[in-house]
Amino acid sequence: MTNFNFNKWNTILGWITFAIALTTYTLTVEPTMSFWDCGEYIATAAKLEVGHPPGAPLFQMLGAFFSIFAIEQSQIGFIMNLMSGVASAFTVLFMFWSISILLSKISSSLKSKTDNYLTILISSFIASLSFIFTDTFWFNAVETEVYAMATLIMSLLFYLGLRWEQEMHLPKGNRWLILISFVVGLSFGVHFMGLLTIPAIGLIYFFNNSMIISFPSRVGMDFVLFFICIISNF
Repeated sequence: MTNFNFNKWNTILGWITFAIALTTYTLTVEPTMSFWDCGEYIATAAKLEVGHPPGAPLFQMLGAFFSIFAIEQSQIGFIMNLMSGVASAFTVLFMFWSISILLSKISSSLKSKTDNYLTILISSFIASLSFIFTDTFWFNAVETEVYAMATLIMSLLFYLGLRWEQEMHLPKGNRWLILISFVVGLSFGVHFMGLLTIPAIGLIYFFNNSMIISFPSRVGMDFVLFFICIISNF
């Protein structure tokens, strides 16, 4: 155990959680259309038509891609439901890696590095497995609705924000910020839920550059103005 490779096992366990999630959602996916907007999304995506406002063009284009793999027209609904399962499995994957990054920042009190690594990996694995079987997330993962893919975008954005934090002060660290901006732009083609991660990413930047908040100091006032700007956007 002296040569324990944390990055290797972090990657392996992340993909294991992805496989468990994908298997679970594939076995429990809706066989055809379900209630609410699912029928509309299936029909408009398969034919590349326009859905209800404000629209979800990226979601529907991806749905059209998935619908190609349907052997028969009667299977289009099933295949597009699987798209949500794939998106939800990737959500769990990025969630695992995000948890491992966060735990790496707060679990350095253990004397043994191996014990520290095992604690991080086991905790991240249990948390991700628990999230796979939560009621609302599982419900959205087996039907053609935008919420599964919107959750994927939120999970991806938060993970990218944590990666940006790790390289924020390096010469090329802002490449993560460019990627974050690109994904935020893509989120408008699915659902506006992706914008909910912007305050969290803003706080990651804030607390990496100003650790003390006091009033009525300039830093404290900037902190208040930041939240006013975020709230006004919603």
